[in-house]
Amino acid sequence: MPKGTNQKFKLYYLAKIMVEKTDDDHYLTMPQIKEELEKYGVTADRKSLYDDFKALETLGIEVIMDQYGRTYGYHVAGKTFEIAELKLLVDSIQASKFITEKKSNELIRKLTSFASEYEASQLKRQVVVQGRIKTMNESIYYVVDEIHSAISNNRKIKFQYLQWNLKKEMVPRKDEDYEVSPWALTWDDENYYLVAFDEKSDRIKHYRVDKMRRINILDEKRQGKEHFKAFDMAAYSRMNFGMFGGNETMVRISFRNEIVGVILDRFGKDITIRPSAMDGWSDTNVEVSVSEQFFGWIFGLGGKVKIAGPEEVVSKFKDELRNVEELY
Repeated sequence: MPKGTNQKFKLYYLAKIMVEKTDDDHYLTMPQIKEELEKYGVTADRKSLYDDFKALETLGIEVIMDQYGRTYGYHVAGKTFEIAELKLLVDSIQASKFITEKKSNELIRKLTSFASEYEASQLKRQVVVQGRIKTMNESIYYVVDEIHSAISNNRKIKFQYLQWNLKKEMVPRKDEDYEVSPWALTWDDENYYLVAFDEKSDRIKHYRVDKMRRINILDEKRQGKEHFKAFDMAAYSRMNFGMFGGNETMVRISFRNEIVGVILDRFGKDITIRPSAMDGWSDTNVEVSVSEQFFGWIFGLGGKVKIAGPEEVVSKFKDELRNVEELY
C-alpha cells in the first residue's frame, strides 16, 4: 500500500479522529477509520492501526474495541472530561457575569474540543450567552493573572478602581490608586472578587475584579498575614450579603419554621437553631456584616423573619424602613 502524503502525522490524525468522532455511544469500524485517515492524506493497514492504538494508550487515549452484532467498532474511553462535567463547566461560564460574552464563547468553544462531535452538539445547544448582563472588561483575564502572580510572589498591588457614572462610563472611584495586599480570589453573587488586606484601615476588604484596571505589582511584601491565618472564605461570603461590607455583628434572627431551608442555605448547617417563644418559630444567632443589603434580605422574606436583637440593629432596621417609606 503506497504511503500517504501526511504519513508522519498519522498518530496525530488518528488521535484527532478517535477523540472527535467516537465516544461511549458512537464508534468507528476499521474501514471507517481508514477512510477518515485518507481524508488527511494518511494510509494505514489493520495491523499498523493496532500498534497505533497501543501508542495512543501510552499518551492517555484509550481505544476500546466492542462487538456490535457481526461488526467490531472502536471508540475512545475515559476522556479527560465526561459530558456531564463539560455541561457543568459550560453552565458555570454562562452564569459568570465577570466573564465577557466574547470570552465566554471562546472558553466554551475550547471546551467542546474535549468532546466528540456528537457530545459537542449537546454543548452547543446550551450556548445561550447572548443577552446576559456580563462585564465589558475584556482585560479581566490579565487582571486575574496579575493578582495570582502577586499572591504567588507575596507582593502588594496598586490599581485603579472604577465605578459607573450617569453617562454609562466607567470612571475612577477616587483620584489616587488603591494599594492593598492580595490574599485570595472568590466568586460570589455571580461576580469575581479580590479579598485583600488594607493596611490603612487595618481590615480585610474585597473588590470587584471586573472594576479593577492598571494593576501594578509592587516590590513591597504583603501585609495582613495574621488576619488570614484562620480566614474562612465561606464564612466571609456568608457574612457579607452580596459582598457588601458593613460592621460585623452577631445578630439574633427569628424565623418561621417553614423557611428553615432558606436560613440554612444562607448561613450553613453549622448554626445553632432553638425553639422561639412564638409557636411555629425558631431562633438562631449569626454573624453578619450589617448593611443595607442585609436589611434588604430580611425585608425580602416578609413576615416570615425578623431581627430579634441586638437592639441597635433592630433600631437601625426601623430607621431604614422609615427612610424608604418617606420616598413614597
